[in-house]
Amino acid sequence: MKQMKKYNHVIMVILLACILTSGTVGYLLLFPQFFPKKTTNIYIDRDDTADSIYNKVKETGCGNAIWLFHWLISRPDFKKNIHTGCYRIRPHDSNFILYRRISRGHQTPVNLTIGSVRTLGNLAASIGKQLMIDSTDIAHLMNDSSYQMKLGFTYETEPCLFIPDTYQVYWNISTTELFEKMKKEYHHFWNKDRLNLANSIGLTPNEVTTIASIVDEETNNNTEKPMIAGLYINRLHQNLPLQADPTVKFALKDFALKRISNANLSIDSPYNTYRRTGLPPGPIRIPSQKGINSVLHYVRHNYIYMCAKGDFSGTHAFASNYNEHIKNARLYWKELNKRKIFK
Repeated sequence: MKQMKKYNHVIMVILLACILTSGTVGYLLLFPQFFPKKTTNIYIDRDDTADSIYNKVKETGCGNAIWLFHWLISRPDFKKNIHTGCYRIRPHDSNFILYRRISRGHQTPVNLTIGSVRTLGNLAASIGKQLMIDSTDIAHLMNDSSYQMKLGFTYETEPCLFIPDTYQVYWNISTTELFEKMKKEYHHFWNKDRLNLANSIGLTPNEVTTIASIVDEETNNNTEKPMIAGLYINRLHQNLPLQADPTVKFALKDFALKRISNANLSIDSPYNTYRRTGLPPGPIRIPSQKGINSVLHYVRHNYIYMCAKGDFSGTHAFASNYNEHIKNARLYWKELNKRKIFK
């Protein structure tokens, strides 16, 4: 009888230990007290392993119970199917919730900012810094003429595809998925209302974007942009060369020029709007939405000349005839000479 009681006692102790162990493990797995005080993200790349993922999670400030997360991701089935992407860790997450999120590839979208930059190379570099894809892969597709044609663009008009804004995408988005996303956003931007506005001016969306790129290069003053847009549209309607200095800088690939010389104007390029009438082959930068909208909502006036003001305020003096323009230009040239700006 004593032996039976002793045996039962041992069984009870073992059962109690099992219950306590199971309860502890369950608690450690399911209860949200081991993760950071504020929401944070980790990024899992192609070369990450279970150990490197564990270290990334640990660096977010998780508590000692993170060892259980390490045990979960050390399982062979996890190691064979590591999902790249951005994963959010919330203060109330548990070991099991985080494990399930990462093991199933339930990633969190990230913000991708498409900026108003001067070249496609600049854009590729910017995107490469924000996403998992490499900038060289992006540049490769940007330079692929057959792929550009598939999207409905040429290399010259491809900047039109990218509408500056902030978009939500997955961090591990592929290069082709990125371009498809941009094409979708392009059509979203060029909705029926904007298309009707472009048609009323007699321009295509790409032509509007090309003018907007020149306007953006002419000034950072958003208030003045519709005035400048109106000037270039006036020149187009009168079949006058645009004579836009920014297009010459683009042709020369010298954006630092502050003074355009006669020698600069002699460059033989389709982007030299002093020598050629009409619009250049495509945008000279990726224009801002404000720049595009300034063309669609341009100010009606009779100006066909403009010159930067001599006060270097970033604004312009407008003129409807050449004599008036020359007066404005001389004031500006005088100030350039005074400041010893010769190129």
